[in-house]
Amino acid sequence: MKKYVFWIVVILAVAAGWKIWLLRRDVFPFNADEAVVALMGRHILAGARPIFFYGQAYMGSLDAFLVALGFSMFGQHVWVIRLVQTVLYLVTIITTVWLGEAVFGSRKAGLLAGGLLAVPTVNVTLYTTVSLGGYGEALVIGNLVLLTGLALMRLAETGFAQCGKFKPYMLFFLLGVFCGCGLWANGITLVYSIPVWLMLLWVLLRRSCCISRRTKTAYLLAAVLGGVIGSLPWWLYAFYNGFQALILELLGSAVNVERSNFILRSFNHLVSLVVLGTPVIFGFRPPWEIRWLVLPLIPLLMIFWAFVWLIFAQLLKTKSAMQVPCWLLASVLFVLCMGFIFTSFGIDPSGRYFLPLSVPLALLAGYAILSIPWGSWLKYLTLALVIGYHAGGTLQCAANNPPGLTTQFNAITVIDHRYDQALMDFLKRNGEFTGYTNYWVSYPLAFYSEETMIYTPKLPYHADLRYTPRDNRYPVYDTLIEQAGKAAYITTKNPVLDDYLREKFSGLGVTWKEERIGDYQVFYQLSRFVKPEAIGLGVLRGGKIAGVTQR
Repeated sequence: MKKYVFWIVVILAVAAGWKIWLLRRDVFPFNADEAVVALMGRHILAGARPIFFYGQAYMGSLDAFLVALGFSMFGQHVWVIRLVQTVLYLVTIITTVWLGEAVFGSRKAGLLAGGLLAVPTVNVTLYTTVSLGGYGEALVIGNLVLLTGLALMRLAETGFAQCGKFKPYMLFFLLGVFCGCGLWANGITLVYSIPVWLMLLWVLLRRSCCISRRTKTAYLLAAVLGGVIGSLPWWLYAFYNGFQALILELLGSAVNVERSNFILRSFNHLVSLVVLGTPVIFGFRPPWEIRWLVLPLIPLLMIFWAFVWLIFAQLLKTKSAMQVPCWLLASVLFVLCMGFIFTSFGIDPSGRYFLPLSVPLALLAGYAILSIPWGSWLKYLTLALVIGYHAGGTLQCAANNPPGLTTQFNAITVIDHRYDQALMDFLKRNGEFTGYTNYWVSYPLAFYSEETMIYTPKLPYHADLRYTPRDNRYPVYDTLIEQAGKAAYITTKNPVLDDYLREKFSGLGVTWKEERIGDYQVFYQLSRFVKPEAIGLGVLRGGKIAGVTQR
């Protein structure tokens, strides 16, 4: 037992040390989605109680509340957000180690899985270090759902004969709480909850001769009670805003911009999963660009993963205590892939939606390494190869900074944030504290300036001037700008928009000055207050918003 605990501590130390080293190198840019979480944390400390991520009702505010807790302890800094994510990831590793024992009956398999997650692929490193509103929590909750579900399945196989009277009720209640909390925190946790409940119900039906209908009903009622308690914020929001919006958000309405029919759209998602998603999942390329990482080692990694799938296929066919848990892991993989293919989320193969695959794949890889028959030296060599490949790919990305390890997969949204302080100094010197910009500038600027510089995202950032009103996540800022009655305009890497603004300002007889600061183009000291709607940006035309699309 002491040796087991020792190796868990070593794995956690390596995982924390790896993240701290990368964070000290400043390779994770602070982008708008993370800035929204940071602002929510600040607003929570000021008394706000948001239920969902600003502007997106499929991710709850659990992450923001944890960030607020971190802010209250250490101050309102970007590194605190990353600390919260790092702690969540360490909990994910610990629960993955426990899952290894629960699935395979082997502590070594769990430790190997934890070791693989300590230095994971670029995609996992990125999305478990920066915050996008609940993905770190989703991994933790997902592992708890799997652990609780597996415990109940084992007990159900014996007809709950080998446990106390109240233990099944407690476990069903906890499973409901975890599933409910996951539904609120991040809808992606359904890829865990759906398989667990389907397999648990199957086990209960199979053992119906040992468990009375009345007892099973009582168990399920305990789970329902737990589910309602865990998802209470979700229900409160639905009560005041209706269920339709929440269901549509869960199905991907936030990214629903495709105009093709369902069959063609699903086929495109399948191709995207195979061609673009698979290399991200296994770490062969970073999620934000098409570039092979540590190319000479990719053939060896492909051989390794082929071996993993071979071992997994054998486990699914072999009748043993591992068969049901392995089918549960397979179901998680299947549900996530089906969700990607058949919902609107499949339009985005950038990587965050593949994050739940990391734990099942680490578990399978750990067991496969343990199954290598040619001596311990080959096991250690294989483990070193996989971890070394993960580290090499991450270092290769970190060396290319900017962009570093970025959540931005569209080049036009990648901003050189090294000029943020210079931008704020310039705006302060010229008294330009309010105005308009795009999504990727607005919220980082608000957080860094402690909300003394309010620039709402009412400007497009695409060259074709596409715009979505969903970018405007916090309408309170609009009121503050209206009250100020003064606005500067900030654009980034968009000469088409710059020319458009010059043309419209001139047409209104407005005078202005311009300044370029890094990627930022500032239009300031306008002779009068000009709202974007007055120059045709984001205005209603024929019942539609001009140029509206989702990003």
